[in-house]
Amino acid sequence: MATYQAIAERVKETYGRVPKTCYIADVKASLGLTRGQAPNRFDRAARVHPCPSAFRPHIEAALRHFKMIRASSK
Repeated sequence: MATYQAIAERVKETYGRVPKTCYIADVKASLGLTRGQAPNRFDRAARVHPCPSAFRPHIEAALRHFKMIRASSK
């Protein structure tokens, strides 16, 4: 499983943009790839910085590259 740093580096190399780790966490959570909420999360009900729709396809492409999701996952 790729680290958050490896995912961020892949997005930067491929698309020239660096996602925040909270964006990666949001995408991973929506795909069921997280173990649970972080203990330091401010609000258990809502994300402070949800992933913007412009970053989501880039992060999902990086997850596909690292074989963390199938090519058909959206």
